[in-house]
Amino acid sequence: MDLSKYVGETSSYDKKVMLEVKRPKSWLKSVVAFANTNGGKIFFGIDDNDKLLGLENAKQDSEIISEIIKTKLDPIPQITLNIERIDNKDFIILSIFSGNETPYYLIDGASRIAFIRIGNESVVANSNQLKNLVLRGINKTFDSISSDIKIDRASFSKLKAVYYQKTKKDLVDSDLISFSLVDDKGYLTYAGALLADERLVYQSRIFATRWNGLDKANSRLEALDDKEYDGGLLYLLQSGEDFIKSNSKKMWKKGNEARIEYPDYPEIAIREALVNALIHRDYSEIGSEVHIDIYDDRLEIYSPGGMFDGTLIQELNPYQISSKRRNPIIADLFSRMNLMERRGSGLKKILDNYEIQENYNETLKAEFRSTQSSFYIILKNLNYKVAIKNGDKVAISSDKVAINIDKNQEEIVLEFAKANKLFKTKDIENLLNVKSARARRILSKMVDNNLLVPIGENKNRKYTLKDTN
Repeated sequence: MDLSKYVGETSSYDKKVMLEVKRPKSWLKSVVAFANTNGGKIFFGIDDNDKLLGLENAKQDSEIISEIIKTKLDPIPQITLNIERIDNKDFIILSIFSGNETPYYLIDGASRIAFIRIGNESVVANSNQLKNLVLRGINKTFDSISSDIKIDRASFSKLKAVYYQKTKKDLVDSDLISFSLVDDKGYLTYAGALLADERLVYQSRIFATRWNGLDKANSRLEALDDKEYDGGLLYLLQSGEDFIKSNSKKMWKKGNEARIEYPDYPEIAIREALVNALIHRDYSEIGSEVHIDIYDDRLEIYSPGGMFDGTLIQELNPYQISSKRRNPIIADLFSRMNLMERRGSGLKKILDNYEIQENYNETLKAEFRSTQSSFYIILKNLNYKVAIKNGDKVAISSDKVAINIDKNQEEIVLEFAKANKLFKTKDIENLLNVKSARARRILSKMVDNNLLVPIGENKNRKYTLKDTN
């Protein structure tokens, strides 16, 4: 066996220079974490620098490993122990299989501790992760659990309307049971509660903000628009899409046969990102919500809960991720309505839809990032350009005028006015991405300060730079 390809600590492998008998927790926590997550291997006889040192008595060590696991873990996970001899050195390979009796615990004195694998670390499972392990151990998911809400307290008009629109079939009351939205006693499952018209699950909500600048701590600290939405998942999906569309632009130009569109963000990418956030998030995390944050150069969507299997998305190839669904009942119904694909290729669709855009390049590639308790999708603004002018970072607006993004709004308008002889209020709305009332206030103030001169009246009014000479 070639051990060289296994060296290094990853989400699937661990290495130990020797067997710690007096401090077995140092390696037992990895056994528990692998059993509670996706399985893995521990190699004994390899040091921290990936040097193959071997063990003095591998046979005796393997017997000790087996005995310690039997006495220190509950329940006992499925394992295999193999001794490999390489270059006259003996190594132990301890393989731990992903278990179906989760959670697996390490018995440490009077304590019972469950570990999970996050990246290349074995960490203590928090309360939400422990709940999910318990559900997995009884072959349940959060969305399959029955709530205490009777069916007569809920309505499904939105779900029925969308279902008919997408499938051309009526969703009848008996389907609510067959789709596992209602149990056989007439109570909603959490899937049913999340798909009802009313907000029956408190954490079913979205916080959406359009920030003025490149981050929340920008010198021009101001939210240009913000909304809070709560309700069923279909309402949240529609509301999230509407908020993003109202706070982004879709430019176009005439082509030879049809017009060519230049959206800030592709519509399919927006839909897939929102569906991913709503379907795969951890709804057992009380008091949480999906966040939509729009900046000048990007759109970020955050959802509570990391990857369901404990891996880190930034360490994986998004084109080769297998579908593991935290909320399979909800996901199945969304796929029936063609709002997502059954094989779970949403991230791939985001990447593919960016690549076909007219003004795409590799610097605008969508990014995916996850932690133990969060998942982020970052979509880049396809119409945002950055350049350097006199040592300052500047943004290139859609009409190719360089605007200093570190200055306040009046200074931005002033630079725009220097590059354009005449312009309208609508030009400033698009330039600053603000509403009409805000643009008019900025222009009025600059007129009062003798920076601009208005020309014409009412809808025909234009502005030009004050001739200081």
